[in-house]
Amino acid sequence: MLKRQNPSAPERSRDLAADGGALPMSHNDSRSFFNLSQLVLSAGQIKPSPALRHSKITYFEVEIVDVQSKKQICIVDKVPPASTILDVKHKFHKTCPQWYPSRVGLQLERNGPFLKDSISIQSLAVSSIVTLYFTDLGQQVGWTTFFLTEYTGPLLIYLLFYVRLSTIYDQVESRKNFRHPVVHLACFCHCLHYIRHLLETLFVHKFSEGHTPLKNMIKGCAFYWGFTSWIAYYINHPRYTPPSFGHKQVSYAALAFLMCEAGNHFINVALAHQTNSEGNKTCFPSPTYNPFTWLFLLVSCPNYTYEAGSWISFTVMTQTLPVGIFAFLMVIQMSLWAQKKHKLYLKKFYPEVRRKAAMIPIIF
Repeated sequence: MLKRQNPSAPERSRDLAADGGALPMSHNDSRSFFNLSQLVLSAGQIKPSPALRHSKITYFEVEIVDVQSKKQICIVDKVPPASTILDVKHKFHKTCPQWYPSRVGLQLERNGPFLKDSISIQSLAVSSIVTLYFTDLGQQVGWTTFFLTEYTGPLLIYLLFYVRLSTIYDQVESRKNFRHPVVHLACFCHCLHYIRHLLETLFVHKFSEGHTPLKNMIKGCAFYWGFTSWIAYYINHPRYTPPSFGHKQVSYAALAFLMCEAGNHFINVALAHQTNSEGNKTCFPSPTYNPFTWLFLLVSCPNYTYEAGSWISFTVMTQTLPVGIFAFLMVIQMSLWAQKKHKLYLKKFYPEVRRKAAMIPIIF
């Protein structure tokens, strides 16, 4: 008779599994399972790894409202917190192409100041929706273009009168009358003044804002170009009479003019060294070993002091009424600019400028 063979362990386990029965656990298997259970219970809740966490970024919505009509122009959505006013202007330009960024003026309040391009949206936001008021600033030009146009005109206009064009003066009278040396000296000083301005515009000055309204450039050119034509016409006229005190008056005035021009240049260089790339002063300039910078001890805007001194010296040197009127208007205008800057300096650099005058040293 054939003996019946007992099934092997694997086959017996497979049969039990097929029949739905439970598999018996060995002693080692049950001990391993018990240790794993204790480990899980002692570890507590398993925390998700940092890689699985999703960072939630809060975006802002910027509502652009017309400052006059108070009507909504558009909504700039999905603005990141790190965005600046300049970024909002670029997004606004994509929605409204007729208004490019330099033409857009944005205010937090209707009667408030225009916001600088470097201000972040997050610093202005009270909620997820930020309302800004829009003003059309009109056609804009860069500051470099503004000053180059404003200063190039007087330089060329004066030279046209200096050569005594036949369309301006009578040629017979021009050849007949002798030119006094002060006429040539005045041409040299006038050209030197505006050449210095042009070179400083290109290589020294740093401008805080990139643009200014076109109408400001038109007004500035009309003022400078118009007065230059009037001044140059009288100084270069064949019937021009020299100063009353002759050579001494011309010499001393010319020396004062050159000293003021040199002082103005060194002050502008000192101001540029204390200014960052955005045009903001990091600290108030202090005098150096250069004697022309010692005026910082007395006034907060010595560049305006030297500029006024240049035109007063030029008036004394030429002894001409148009130059005197121009110098008087320039002193008034620069005094207003100096007072405005002095107030800003008092807020920003109070300890350094609290005992200084704005432009004229004897007036505190």
